[in-house]
Amino acid sequence: MSYNTQKNFDHDQPAATGVLLTNLGTPDAPTKPALRRYLKEFLWDPRVVEQPRWLWWLILNGIILNTRPAKSAAAYQQVWTDEGSPLLATGHLQQQKLELALREKLGGNTHVELAMRYGNPSIRSGLEALREKGCNRLLVLPLYPQFSASTTGSTFDAVADVLKTWRCIPELHMIHAYHDHPAYIAALGDSVKAYWQQHGKPERLLMSFHGIPESYFKAGDPYPCHCRNTARLLREALEMDEEHAFIAFQSRFGKEPWVQPYTDVTLESWAESGVSSVDVICPGFPADCLETVEEIAMQNRDFFLAAGGTQFRYIPALNDSETHIQALAQIALDHL
Repeated sequence: MSYNTQKNFDHDQPAATGVLLTNLGTPDAPTKPALRRYLKEFLWDPRVVEQPRWLWWLILNGIILNTRPAKSAAAYQQVWTDEGSPLLATGHLQQQKLELALREKLGGNTHVELAMRYGNPSIRSGLEALREKGCNRLLVLPLYPQFSASTTGSTFDAVADVLKTWRCIPELHMIHAYHDHPAYIAALGDSVKAYWQQHGKPERLLMSFHGIPESYFKAGDPYPCHCRNTARLLREALEMDEEHAFIAFQSRFGKEPWVQPYTDVTLESWAESGVSSVDVICPGFPADCLETVEEIAMQNRDFFLAAGGTQFRYIPALNDSETHIQALAQIALDHL
């Protein structure tokens, strides 16, 4: 095997620290061809869909990739901005601001690169960029506060696939989760309090997390436990009880049961029982994306209002806010 060597390698180069900031990914454009490429890469990952490969290949290529890209493209067209995908645009801002924050604490020879597990910029391009900057100490920070094999686990796979081709492996550390980190919880709490100070408080707050199949949880995936822990800590920070600050799970796919309660079912039942105003926050999404802007702020808003609710508001993700950047910097420093 021929190993990949750093192009500008020098035995006397100074030590440097690199942080790879990763997120799920985004298509290159809100078009059917771009969505087909993106969904093929995403849904073929065995960490995402744990089905026998031969059976899933038939379903994916025979059905899903012939029907879902057009529908997904239409959804992305509703959230696409002049800067492109909201997830990617925010990701670049997070990367730039986090690098500045870490350089203030660690010095100038600290570098942060953004990478997406699926799509561009790729995990490989991010790692290669850090290597070319001489980073011999590497921290991988997946923007998944709650661990799941389908997200953080898959990111590890992608990082390992790249590093196993390098001749010299950097000192490596990967953040498993930060679902209960005090700085992260404080940033969430501050964002909710600031929103309520400006807009007023609703009858109920729904904390909506992305779901996973129930079978993954039963097989040992800790993700729902992490989500419930985050929800409990945020509830305590807001001094609310479980009735008024509730947890639910969104984005289920297919016929298999997913972790419950479901977000859409919860909102509809609330409206039907007489709850008139609700705010929704998505603590598992550190940047606004299709699942928050289109699925929550549009689709689920319509579900709630159609069922009899009168006021639905989505509290934006932490995105590139100062409190979020400082929280990420503290999380990184704790591991560096």
